[in-house]
Amino acid sequence: MQLSIDTRTDTYEQAIVGVQAAYGLNPATVGSSWPDAPAAVPRPGPESLSGEGLGLGWTDRMLFDTIAAVVPGARAMLRRLVDVGGTASYKEVQDHFAVHSETPIDPKRIGGTVTSIRAVRHRVGPDNRSNLLERDDRRCIYWIEPALREGLKGAVDLADARPDLLRQEPADS
Repeated sequence: MQLSIDTRTDTYEQAIVGVQAAYGLNPATVGSSWPDAPAAVPRPGPESLSGEGLGLGWTDRMLFDTIAAVVPGARAMLRRLVDVGGTASYKEVQDHFAVHSETPIDPKRIGGTVTSIRAVRHRVGPDNRSNLLERDDRRCIYWIEPALREGLKGAVDLADARPDLLRQEPADS
């Protein structure tokens, strides 16, 4: 027997049901024969995100779609800005990622990382040209609009819970 699971369209739950069916297991029977089995808890997913506007035309779903589509370095950069309250100087960001254990970014490549966020924003963001990540070259800071911070925090938290939904490979150079 051959089992195919398309990770782009099939949910985690659909994959589990497919594997159980392939091995002839009925999920209800398995649960009843294992009395201490934990209750099945659905995994969080983007389908649960709100389509309601957060501000500047953004929705929770758009924020998650942006997080899921950017390269890992850009995702780490957005997470860092959320973690520090939405604003950081260019130097703080460069210093943090120059020695980052999981996603190091050469200080000379930070600008390219920001550009990749803007490129994804044009595909999945609102039509009104508002940016998720802003730059103030005069003050040398990056910042995230306060109206979007909480939604972005939820998006990065969901990304941490569901890494299977994220772009993993860096863009071709």
